[in-house]
Amino acid sequence: MIMSVASGKGGTGKTLVATSLALSLKERDNVQLLDCDVEEPNDHVFMKPTITHSEAVSIPIPKVDEEKCTYCGRCAEICTYNVIAVMKQKVLVFPELCHGCGACSYLCPEKAISEAANEIGVIEIGYADGVEFIHGKLAIGEAMAPPIIRQVKEHASHEGAVIVDVSPGTSCPVVEAVKDSDFCLLVTELTPFGLNDLVLAVETLRQLNIPCGIALNRAGVGDGKVEEYCKKRIYQSYLLFL
Repeated sequence: MIMSVASGKGGTGKTLVATSLALSLKERDNVQLLDCDVEEPNDHVFMKPTITHSEAVSIPIPKVDEEKCTYCGRCAEICTYNVIAVMKQKVLVFPELCHGCGACSYLCPEKAISEAANEIGVIEIGYADGVEFIHGKLAIGEAMAPPIIRQVKEHASHEGAVIVDVSPGTSCPVVEAVKDSDFCLLVTELTPFGLNDLVLAVETLRQLNIPCGIALNRAGVGDGKVEEYCKKRIYQSYLLFL
């Protein structure tokens, strides 16, 4: 079973819940903890793993041979992310914007574009107190988190329990991390900001057809609107008060 732990906003206690779940399940089953919050991975702070292996994560970026280039502009036209700008006698490449799709090299009529590996981060694998631990780290200055998340999830086992710690929010890295989950636990706080971002997270999971439950952290504070929303939109059996 793959269970992701997510949150609409940061600072709700998501990492504490994810690591606690992994440690509580280890006596019953083989457990993996995947930290897919690659922009700010913090599970290692709680788990203190012994790292046994690391691997670089790279994406292909375009490299233009201007001796072959006719400056037709086809590569710039096809690129959704504006990685390539074709001037009159010059081609500019902005690798930090590249998603590594390869369309520019494939469609270049002169075959003037090749691909070079651009390292964007690293994955580290190890063990912590009987739990297999895997996390990804996005390199400083890089913006492409999904390729690292995908490579972390490639190590997910098809046996036992897999806990996936997801970054806060509802952006592309979150969608990439929760995909293929059997269940998602959303951790929220009982504040107006918590409610606003919880609604966005719940609706995102509905679009992805992923069943979810909600953990209400710091229960007993607030004006009751978060609990009211949960009782209307989520089965009460899926509520967890912390």
